[in-house]
Amino acid sequence: MYFAALLARTEDGWEASDTELDDVETLSDLTDLAREASVDEDTVLVYIEQEDAWFGVVRVDGEEDPRIYISDASAAARSSYGEILLTDELLGREPGAEDEIAALEELVDLDGTEDGEPDEAQDSGDGRAGPAVTEPDLDDDPDAVPAGPLGDLGVLADLGLSEKDLLTLRTDALAEIADALGAAEVLEAVR
Repeated sequence: MYFAALLARTEDGWEASDTELDDVETLSDLTDLAREASVDEDTVLVYIEQEDAWFGVVRVDGEEDPRIYISDASAAARSSYGEILLTDELLGREPGAEDEIAALEELVDLDGTEDGEPDEAQDSGDGRAGPAVTEPDLDDDPDAVPAGPLGDLGVLADLGLSEKDLLTLRTDALAEIADALGAAEVLEAVR
């Protein structure tokens, strides 16, 4: 079960609203949603939580690039909303690398040979077998997503939640974040 909320900073404090993410497919969509909730291009926080698995915070300040923190990247990678937050940049990948890898994989059969190439592991005609096929090293997997926290640890530092405190949050993180921001009461109204 997912829960998503927007916290928008205003001159009078924070305004909170729960939000549906059904129409959100990319980080750009999520950023646009946050900017629509912004008052005078002030800070907006988007909070997404999958119950007892992971949470993510996206901070949008005016027209600046969004800042992202995810409590458990590997858990988020198994979630459709988590995949929105796990950008190539956040994962340290070359933008578009996944598309290139997928295109290359289409050119190669499951046995690792290109279409029309003989399998080298077959008998080479002189009674000797070709080179053995080894299992890929999972540590070198460019698509692997690290377990644990990922992103901008200081995303909420100037708002009252230190990096250390952010790292200790587990379940019901939104309540603790809202409390640190002084937005607990407005959040409870929408929860």
